[in-house]
Amino acid sequence: MVEQLAHTEINRRRIAEVERCFGASGQPLALPGRVLLGEGVLTKECRKKAQPRVFFLFSDVLVYGSIVLSGRRYRAQRVIPLEEVTLEPLPETRQARHRWLIRTARKSFVVSAASASERQEWMGHIEEGVRRQLRASGRAPSTEHAAPWVPDKATDICMRCTHTRFSALTRRHHCRQCGFVVCGDCSRARVLLPRLAPKPQRVCGLCYRQLAAQRRQGEGEGAVGGEGGPGAGSPSEAGAGCGVSSGDEDDDDSEEDKEGGGEGDWPSRIRFYDSGVSWSSFHS
Repeated sequence: MVEQLAHTEINRRRIAEVERCFGASGQPLALPGRVLLGEGVLTKECRKKAQPRVFFLFSDVLVYGSIVLSGRRYRAQRVIPLEEVTLEPLPETRQARHRWLIRTARKSFVVSAASASERQEWMGHIEEGVRRQLRASGRAPSTEHAAPWVPDKATDICMRCTHTRFSALTRRHHCRQCGFVVCGDCSRARVLLPRLAPKPQRVCGLCYRQLAAQRRQGEGEGAVGGEGGPGAGSPSEAGAGCGVSSGDEDDDDSEEDKEGGGEGDWPSRIRFYDSGVSWSSFHS
């Protein structure tokens, strides 16, 4: 079906329309052999709150962006190669239904559909595209994934020390390794995580110690991310840069680093995601 649609006029028009809606800020999407398979609006779980996002499933990539004017203008385009994608359905709760996790090495996030059937359709088409791309490239499925960020509203206290309460003066941060919501004192370490960004990233104290132990075990030395010894990762040595990570790009932490630290009772291996009207249209 994909090969039959690749060179049709209707496919070219559909792709051109998507490019027009994203405007000059978006990447060119018309490539030889690329087919637009489906499109729709899904609810994406962002750091602050759930937001509607427009999604376009192509034969080789998944594209999404923010909605400025439905059907006419979109912004903040993101393009994810399908061979990097792993999907995971999430359990139903009273507050959150029809959700699934989109995992990649650079960014992972939760989306939800309007119904169980819509979720099944989206997941089925995406997984079919992933299998097709993996066959074509000869690559193995991805096994390394970024942690999805726990939403701010999920907790009023630091998920590491469990005693710092967030307020207008005490802001939330996210560990780039585990995705937990943490206070400044519990996330003063910085570690180089190449799959996320070229700059050292904010991590909680527990993840820092685990990463340091892994590096010592693997290389027989105490450097983490090339930062020079067990004491590396402090703001003065590793730098304060916190660039692109698994959270929403426009919600990155930028507060000046604080001194101090502390750890609490949250287990290191716990996965938070285990415990509007949308529409979709798939082209055939």
